[in-house]
Amino acid sequence: MANTPQARKRIRRNDRRAEINGARIGRIRTFVKKVEAAIEGGDKTAAAEALAQMQPELARGVARGVLHKNTASRKLSRLTKRFAAL
Repeated sequence: MANTPQARKRIRRNDRRAEINGARIGRIRTFVKKVEAAIEGGDKTAAAEALAQMQPELARGVARGVLHKNTASRKLSRLTKRFAAL
């Protein structure tokens, strides 16, 4: 257990940040799933719209530090490739 006041504060801060970052990652996953569902359904317009909404979410995740830039790039690339194959 933390003994110093600053260590206690870091524990509180880390808990808050973990909750916020978890919510951010969950939001990104939701947008990715929307794209995947639209691609599975074969709906090209819905997939294009979902892909356009997902791109800034991935970029925001990278900027906030919850995703590595290569991870976001890989996800975007793979989904864009699947969309183009429709």
